[in-house]
Amino acid sequence: MTFHVLVPDSVDQSAIDLLTAAEDITVEAPGKMARADLLNKIATTNAIIIRSGVKADAELLNAATELKFIARAGVGVDNVDLAVATERGIVVMNTPDGNTVATAEHTFAILLGLMRHVHTGHQSLAEGRWDRKNFEGNELRGKTLGIVGFGRIGKAVAKRALAFEMNVVTYDPYVMVEMAHEAGVEKVDLAGLFEYSDILTLHTVITEATLNMIDAEAIARMKDGVRIVNAARGALIDEAALADALDSGKVAGAALDVYSVEPPENNRLIGHPRVLHTPHLAASTEEAQTAVAVEAAEIIIRAARYGIYTNVVNPDVLE
Repeated sequence: MTFHVLVPDSVDQSAIDLLTAAEDITVEAPGKMARADLLNKIATTNAIIIRSGVKADAELLNAATELKFIARAGVGVDNVDLAVATERGIVVMNTPDGNTVATAEHTFAILLGLMRHVHTGHQSLAEGRWDRKNFEGNELRGKTLGIVGFGRIGKAVAKRALAFEMNVVTYDPYVMVEMAHEAGVEKVDLAGLFEYSDILTLHTVITEATLNMIDAEAIARMKDGVRIVNAARGALIDEAALADALDSGKVAGAALDVYSVEPPENNRLIGHPRVLHTPHLAASTEEAQTAVAVEAAEIIIRAARYGIYTNVVNPDVLE
């Protein structure tokens, strides 16, 4: 049997070459496909490799009568309806390793930019001003960084924070205290994280428990002048509540790479003088995009040819 793989988004060519070279596998990779074209093609497809731009929702999955596997070139799978995929027997796998370093580095890029007013200082000078007195910043050394989520990316962020001589605490209900201690980090509960952190950074997925977890009530429990960094998922933050806290000065600043709606629309955070924002760039390095694409191709090949499933995010489908 020939196994047909569709890649309806732009991925690194090395992944396409890997699939093309595999025996008994055909690949179709037209680049970014329009939704209507994807719906037409999906019925004869056995596997797809997607990025965040493709919505594998109920409409798409119900049209995918021959679909066996979805490989997400990246970590987050909030663009996949996992319940429908599981019901239809479709195995969903992600690639959590390839963009870890890129995301950790971007977290520090926007954090340092925020602390030292890099974005506003640049804009001021570009507009012909020399406003040194307006851009006095703060050092990271000695500050307490609170990390929500201590998976691969959270650990990578902690490693870099320790190199900056920061104190690091983390909240993650699935991580043992001993594991945190081995990384030089103190595990605390969520209330403790809000109480101790000078800077809060988010590195967790969207669940019922984490959706809008940074809301007005949570912010009220934080230190006055806290700074918030989000390079994970926009829906972790109640954006209206954050905008209010920035207006009042309760939150001194925010560095944001992700938004509840992308591209953001009528979002009070965009252009706010206390916000440094980037357009979902955390995983956008040449190295990371190559790594996640190749990993996605490899897990499709292993699943199709050998029945070996890697990084399955809907494990109930295998029961």
